[in-house]
Amino acid sequence: MRLKNIGTGWLMTIKEMRRSRIALILFFVIPTVFYAVIFLITSHRPIAFHLASVSQEAFVTVSQRNEALVFIGLAAVGVLTSFLALHLTQKHADVNRRLILCGYRTTELMASKFLALLTMIALIGCYVGAITPLFFRPQRFVLVLIGFMMAGYVYGAYGMFVGAIFRRELEGILFIVLLANLDIGWLQNPIYYADAQNKAIIRHLPAYFPSQLSMVSAFTGQSVLQPLLGSLIYGTLLLATALFLYSRKMRLWK
Repeated sequence: MRLKNIGTGWLMTIKEMRRSRIALILFFVIPTVFYAVIFLITSHRPIAFHLASVSQEAFVTVSQRNEALVFIGLAAVGVLTSFLALHLTQKHADVNRRLILCGYRTTELMASKFLALLTMIALIGCYVGAITPLFFRPQRFVLVLIGFMMAGYVYGAYGMFVGAIFRRELEGILFIVLLANLDIGWLQNPIYYADAQNKAIIRHLPAYFPSQLSMVSAFTGQSVLQPLLGSLIYGTLLLATALFLYSRKMRLWK
């Protein structure tokens, strides 16, 4: 891969995203609305839930509002980045083929898009992390912030994976909505996990490791090495698969 081509592709992608000002504003408005709704509908009633990455028997008792705020922060970052990744992967397919004819490689195009996605993941994750202390202060704020970014990394890779499979936007959106609603929007909430009958299914979903990373960091002093490594491995496998499928999709047959 040539760094000059990747840098040029990253810069052009960032400039294109800057033109969608309404979308950029919504990337920061949506998490704010999520947090405001959670603040209005929850109370400080103590609840107990199960943290699987700490111990199979350990339960943590915290404020209902604090638990919901961490969970909704994860959901906001994951959902937004997955839709953004889908958009970056599917849009301008014909232009990308012309770039390949002009000498670009599919790995360079994918790398430039992923770097642009990482830039947005960092911005959205830092913003969500910055507004969290306005409502409560996690025990290890930096690790909670990293958990938010890991949720963006894993679901951003998933969005690219879906974008590499489907050519049309509608199918991709439905696939993302289906998994995001089940996974990061529902099953990864520790309250549901505590009473789940088939916990193995939940542990194999994309948001399991990032949610464990943020929850453990927010409410305990336990090690987070396992969920951190799990997030990196899960996201990297999805990204590698997306790169392979995208290369097949963009192949120019003679």
